[in-house]
Amino acid sequence: MDIDPDRIDDAVLALLYLGLHDGGRTWKGFDREAMNRLHEKGLISDPVGKAKSVIFTEEGERRSLAMFHEMFCQK
Repeated sequence: MDIDPDRIDDAVLALLYLGLHDGGRTWKGFDREAMNRLHEKGLISDPVGKAKSVIFTEEGERRSLAMFHEMFCQK
């Protein structure tokens, strides 16, 4: 089975939208590899550290909302 990491990243990004709080922060309780890839893509702050949340970049928050609507909202 071939797994597409970009599709996993999109799903994680969409789910991160559910944890949005305090002006762009979101809880980071997802797979470390996916979180690292999202950071490398410039969508979230560095997930490494003791903090339980990360900060969306402007593009990351915009894309997170778009992916959330695409994947989880009724049409």
